[in-house]
Amino acid sequence: MDTFVQQLINGLTIGSIYALIALGYTMVYGILRLINFAHGDIYMVGAFAGFFIAHGLGFAAEPSLVGFAITLLGSMLVAALIGMAIERFAYRPVRKYARMTTLITAIGVSLLLENLGVVIFGGAPRSFPQLLQNQNYTLFGNAAISKSQILIFSVSIALMLLLQWIIYRTKVGTAMRAVSFNLNSAKLMGINTNLIIAFTFALGSALAAAGGVLTAQYNPQIYPLMGIITGLKAFVAAVLGGIGNIPGAVLGGLLIGAAETFVVGYGQSVGIPSTYRDAVAFSILILVLLFRPAGLLGSTVQEKV
Repeated sequence: MDTFVQQLINGLTIGSIYALIALGYTMVYGILRLINFAHGDIYMVGAFAGFFIAHGLGFAAEPSLVGFAITLLGSMLVAALIGMAIERFAYRPVRKYARMTTLITAIGVSLLLENLGVVIFGGAPRSFPQLLQNQNYTLFGNAAISKSQILIFSVSIALMLLLQWIIYRTKVGTAMRAVSFNLNSAKLMGINTNLIIAFTFALGSALAAAGGVLTAQYNPQIYPLMGIITGLKAFVAAVLGGIGNIPGAVLGGLLIGAAETFVVGYGQSVGIPSTYRDAVAFSILILVLLFRPAGLLGSTVQEKV
C-alpha cells in the first residue's frame, strides 16, 4: 500500500505540471482554435528565466520562501511578455489565413525558440538552484512526500483556482468566454478581441513558466530542449480532458502524470519496461482519438458546412 501511495504522489506531482501547461494549450485553442506548439518551449523559457533571476538577485545562495516567490513571479512575467510578443508578431499577422498556415507558423515558432535557446543558453544542461531547503515528510511505511512536492501541489492548485476566478468572476474573463464562443459576435459587442487574445496568450504563458520553475525545484536539470516532450505530453493531457475545456485540462494532466508514473513503478511486473513511460502518453492519445475524440469532459460540436 505504501508503494502505491508513493507512486500516486509522484504521479500527481508530475501531473500537476502537465495540467499547468495543458491549461495554456486549452485556453488558446478555446479562443482561436489554434494548437500553439510553441507553448512547451515557453515552459523552457520560464525555467531559464527563473534560473537567471535566482542567480541575479542572489536567491540561489540564500534559499527562502520570499526568494522562491519572487523568482516564480518574475519568470511568469517574462514568459507572459514573450507569449504576447509571439501572438503579436507571429500569430496575429496570419490569423486571417487558413488554419494550416497558423499551424505551420506555430511549428516554426517552436523550432525558433528551441534553437535560440541552444544558441543563447548553450546545449549543456544547467543545474537550477534549490530555492527552498528540501525535506521529506513520512506519511506511513515507506511512503513520503517532499517539501518540493508539497510546493508543487500548493502552487498548482492556487494558480488553477486563480485562473477559474479570472475566467468566471472578472470582466476580462467574461470577454474571454465571449471571444471563445464567437469571435465576430464579440467584436460587434465592442470587445477588443486583439487585447483579449493577447491576454490569453500572456495568461497561458505565465502558467507554463510556473510549471517550468516548479519542475526545476523537483528535477533541477534544465536545458533548451526540455519543453519538447513535456509540451507534447501536456498537449495529450489537454486532448484527453477535452481540449478547450479547462477542468478537462487539469484532469487530463493528472491522469497522464499518474499513468506514466505507475508504468515506471509497476510496469516491470507485467513486462513493460520503465523506458516506455514516454510512450504511455502517446498511446493514450491514440486511444482517445479512436474512442473519445472530444475527450473525457469535452462535448462533440457539429459544424454546418
